[in-house]
Amino acid sequence: MRTLSILALSILMIAGQAFGQKLKTENTAKMNTTETVEHYTFQLGDKVTRQKVSFKNRYGIRLSGDLYLPKNMGTKTLSALAISGPFGAVKEQSSGLYANQMAERGFITLAFDPSYTGESSGEPRNIASPEINTEDFSAAVDFLGLQKNVDRNKIGIIGICGFGGFALNAVAVDKRVKAVATTSMYDIPRVSSKGYYDKTTLEERTKMLELLSIQRWKDAETGAPKYGAKPNKDTLAGDEPQFVKEYFDYYKTPRGFHPRSINSNGAWANTSAISLMNMPILTYLKEISPRPILLIAGENAHSRYMSEDVYEMASEPKELLIIPNAVHVDLYDKVNIIPFDKLETFFKQHLK
Repeated sequence: MRTLSILALSILMIAGQAFGQKLKTENTAKMNTTETVEHYTFQLGDKVTRQKVSFKNRYGIRLSGDLYLPKNMGTKTLSALAISGPFGAVKEQSSGLYANQMAERGFITLAFDPSYTGESSGEPRNIASPEINTEDFSAAVDFLGLQKNVDRNKIGIIGICGFGGFALNAVAVDKRVKAVATTSMYDIPRVSSKGYYDKTTLEERTKMLELLSIQRWKDAETGAPKYGAKPNKDTLAGDEPQFVKEYFDYYKTPRGFHPRSINSNGAWANTSAISLMNMPILTYLKEISPRPILLIAGENAHSRYMSEDVYEMASEPKELLIIPNAVHVDLYDKVNIIPFDKLETFFKQHLK
């Protein structure tokens, strides 16, 4: 795979040229939080109900979620799953699809928007933070454990794409979580800091941090963050890397587009890259053990090596499942490719 520049790599190519017209924080907040966009990129299952919920993390940020319940569950207490991702997506996209599928299989599931994104609160908008995004998962576990129909001793996590990395980080420290699965896992801090396949040089990293450090002064002067280029362009030239075309096919077409999704319709604050480049999140990966890890990746995914590296670093019990012929975004929404039966078996075995 060709080596991309550090500017393009930072937060999955979210830093870069500014918009022709500076985005105003209040306009971005309106786009992401106050508009009511009742649009889901998947159909709600016949055996499932969905209800909007909200809960706070320990920073006081109110997170917005969708709680999926199996119909006719009666008064039984069930196992539960907290689900989020991909990085820059919203709960009406991939995480909601996963929540719907797993609720059909008998789990209570919570798909949620991370802090500063989607319908969740947090100002300014479109900020990423390795600590806060890890905390968001634990806050979801807080919420699930307070529900009368949830067995708080049977809670697991599914992290998709970039929130696969944050999911692993959360489970390492949050001992309430009994099992964790990731699909198309991305270690966002690693790729932000080191580039794909860790090919970013120290000189490139230093230059990027110098630019971002100066940007902090500029943001302080204007009172609002500067936003980078859209993660996915509105049109393609045709000579982009294949994985860029695959992202476009999901986020910028009716298949996966959502107005509140940063990857579909927004941009990240440039200075989000600073903490991502400075805070490795998988330092304590081995401390997930003896709780099990399931890592799922596509055979042809550009991100496959990250799941393989985590598998090598993690302690038992662990499992790596490679899906033949699949690319990264196939595991976002293609229900005939995503191994939901395997996820069901995994969590039913370990949430007991």
